[in-house]
Amino acid sequence: MKTFFPKRAAAAIAMTAAMAFAMPASAKDANVLRLGIDPTYPPMDVKTPDGHVAGFDVDLADEICRRIAMHCEWVEMEFSGMIPALQARKIDAIISSMAITEKRMQQIAFSTKLFQFKSRLIAKAGAPMTVSADGLRGKRIGVQSGTQFETYAQKNWQPAGAEVVAYQSQEGVFNDLTSGRLDAALLGSVEAEHGFLKTSRGQGFGFVGGPLEMGDHGTGIGMRKDDTALKAKIDQAITSMRADGTYQKISRKYFDFDVYGN
Repeated sequence: MKTFFPKRAAAAIAMTAAMAFAMPASAKDANVLRLGIDPTYPPMDVKTPDGHVAGFDVDLADEICRRIAMHCEWVEMEFSGMIPALQARKIDAIISSMAITEKRMQQIAFSTKLFQFKSRLIAKAGAPMTVSADGLRGKRIGVQSGTQFETYAQKNWQPAGAEVVAYQSQEGVFNDLTSGRLDAALLGSVEAEHGFLKTSRGQGFGFVGGPLEMGDHGTGIGMRKDDTALKAKIDQAITSMRADGTYQKISRKYFDFDVYGN
């Protein structure tokens, strides 16, 4: 049997439903922190066989969320799309080894520094190249799209004749490096070592030259500039983690050196 409602009651119900769908995602779960992550960058951000995200970034974020009484909700996306997603309020923050650069600070705010690694070039062992504009002329250099490595290579090596090839994921860079479609790749030294050189497919490859100065201020959590209260909470959580030894305990799970840097 159907039940009939007066027209005004039906209209009110329809309007209530429409308003519910129109509510922003942040209004539904005020204690949830939606974090953008690209899980293709071991040991910082990886996807486990059971479909979960893991890594150093993830462990740090989980501890930060615990301290600020929020729940981390991971939103997987390509690295190059993270700042647009943050600005469009599809996520609340970015924690995916994002370097704090002057260019990015014009667009978004960053937490206090989380860690700082060096950047290096990797290639086949004994490959005839040096890390300079002249030494890389005619070489195909793989980088992940949207990273400081792409910016650096385009600015310093491309004008002299190097071909800078950008990929949506670091995995794509590694695949083409091993297949010979790339001559070298530029990325963070820790990610290069743990995600490639120490794996079976990285056999026969190695670092070329020494560490490169990218001009960044380490890596941090990216946030919208108007989220000042969230930034203050996250900054305090990071400071307290370092003060009570929790940060060091987490980092020792992955590294045998000081990852925080100077």
